[in-house]
Amino acid sequence: MSPQSQAHLAYLALERLIVTLKLEPGALVTERQLIELAGLGRTPVREAIQKLAWQGLMDIRPRVGLQITTIRPDDQVHVMQTRQKLEPLAAALVAAHASAEDRSAMKACGAEMAACLEAGDMEGFLVADKVFDELMEEACPNRFLTAALAPLQTHARRIWFASSSPEKM
Repeated sequence: MSPQSQAHLAYLALERLIVTLKLEPGALVTERQLIELAGLGRTPVREAIQKLAWQGLMDIRPRVGLQITTIRPDDQVHVMQTRQKLEPLAAALVAAHASAEDRSAMKACGAEMAACLEAGDMEGFLVADKVFDELMEEACPNRFLTAALAPLQTHARRIWFASSSPEKM
């Protein structure tokens, strides 16, 4: 998957709106609204919608529309339980297989995250965190592991954003 593909750009735009609650949990939206918000065409947005639905961030409701999923009270516990088991395995694989270029990109991304924390830029931090997750995904040789982790990481960002404030950064 090319990071510059139209579908990936649509996904990133919509995912960011969901994570930062600009598309509120429970909100009903139309494909047309999402096309306008993403600033991309119908086909890439439809592909993004499918991925968001697969990740559990959006429900496709026939004859109703699209609904942003709610954050349930037990989501945080379940997401963290699963991440605690899977992420150490992914980190070990990345440590063993990452190229010098991968390591350099991850280090730069970590510096960007630190700068965002210092500046109190919560959205910038979330964007950098997503970039870091994608860098880890590219460097990890186990595609099944990264496919399992991707939605968990996105849900964790959304839960964190929903429960945090700039003062907590």
